[in-house]
Amino acid sequence: MPRPPRFIHLLNSAQRRLQLRVAAEQASAAADASTAPSPAQAGVLFSLAKHDGATMGNLSQALDLVPSAVSGLVQRMEALGWVQRRSCGLDARTQRVWLLPAGGEQLPALHSALKRINADLSRGFSSAELEIVGRWLAHVQGLPLPSSTPTRKI
Repeated sequence: MPRPPRFIHLLNSAQRRLQLRVAAEQASAAADASTAPSPAQAGVLFSLAKHDGATMGNLSQALDLVPSAVSGLVQRMEALGWVQRRSCGLDARTQRVWLLPAGGEQLPALHSALKRINADLSRGFSSAELEIVGRWLAHVQGLPLPSSTPTRKI
């Protein structure tokens, strides 16, 4: 019987290579490669393009990142003039993030880069095969996470 695929290894390796590819494509597509958005920054820009004024928590969920990572990410993007954080009018403890014009200017090049990458990723596969891959990846995404905080009895 053939050995089953090593899913964990394959996913980790593919993710690392894909991140490098996305970063390279975005840098080559950007007008100024020194300020090309990282893949994570591109995720923030895409998310805000759809839901401008998202809370930090919304961004954390959309990007599947811990809140502290989103906070640092948004802070770096503020320094670049791509986004702005403001307190929510309904709850001053909540921070909302807004896309600034300079951030919006990054989107056309990012969309072009993603189109090229998606074309490369799907080349050689039928629609039916891609449907199965998409369904499997969505399944993996939906698997429950283990509790991050061990329960202790006092």
